[in-house]
Amino acid sequence: MFAPDQYQLLDFGDGRRLERFGPLVLDRPCPTAEKQAKADPAIWQRADARFVRAGDKRGAWVCRGDLPDRWTIAHGPLTFELKRTEFGHLGLFPEQAANWDWIDRRVRRALVPGPARAAHAPAPRRVLNLFAYTGGSTLAAAGVGAEVVHVDAARNVVAWARRNAELSGLGQAPVRWIADDALKFVKRELRRGARYDGVILDPPSYGHGARGEVWRLARHLPRLLSMCGPLLADGGGWVLLTCHTPGFDAPRLAAMLGETLGPGRVTADAMALASGAGRTLPSGAVARWERAADRV
Repeated sequence: MFAPDQYQLLDFGDGRRLERFGPLVLDRPCPTAEKQAKADPAIWQRADARFVRAGDKRGAWVCRGDLPDRWTIAHGPLTFELKRTEFGHLGLFPEQAANWDWIDRRVRRALVPGPARAAHAPAPRRVLNLFAYTGGSTLAAAGVGAEVVHVDAARNVVAWARRNAELSGLGQAPVRWIADDALKFVKRELRRGARYDGVILDPPSYGHGARGEVWRLARHLPRLLSMCGPLLADGGGWVLLTCHTPGFDAPRLAAMLGETLGPGRVTADAMALASGAGRTLPSGAVARWERAADRV
């Protein structure tokens, strides 16, 4: 969870969401709020900027006053640079904070030997983050001692993630920053015999790789997950999968992990954000797979 002075969901409804990121209140489109009414219409007058879509996925921000182009917010020891993009994004998905906390606990526990761990299972240290975006999960793992390989197809987004690492005091952390297509990278890692103790995936519904490769979640995700299994180190391993694509809810993600990764403990939940009025905004789904001998 973010501290209240760093992020708050103020209200949502009529296909939009009103949020405060640090000092700025922003009004953005939100498909999951299409069929709901705003709880407090008056509060929307507080918005410092409103994103208006054009004919495609792009659009423009209509700002009130002179606003900073970039600013930062923090989640615990991690600091994130935000900016208003032409797609209405800011460089951070606040519903992921609970997953960053899980990664922190998961890696922290794995790095401290204890009687609950099987004698044959080495402490997991290497983490692969696919579709890694601006690096929230990468920083959560690196911040507690993991070696991380951060992979995203967009070079400018990888550069953004590196700035977040510098802002968080992790500029010298053992992170490999890679701009590449996730499927192609995983294939090469398998040929090289690489092994990881944890794999994180946050795939988009649709996208393009670094060299124009087409990604369609419904078609390519099962194949990618099946390749992640052989990447996991013997005697341990976990996979964290999040998704914002309609139709890919928590039970479906859990079933996909079980089918592609084999025996293990699978947990899954809907991701959501709570407003100040106590209402819940659906925000995707998460599923986690852990080998029985290696689970938290």
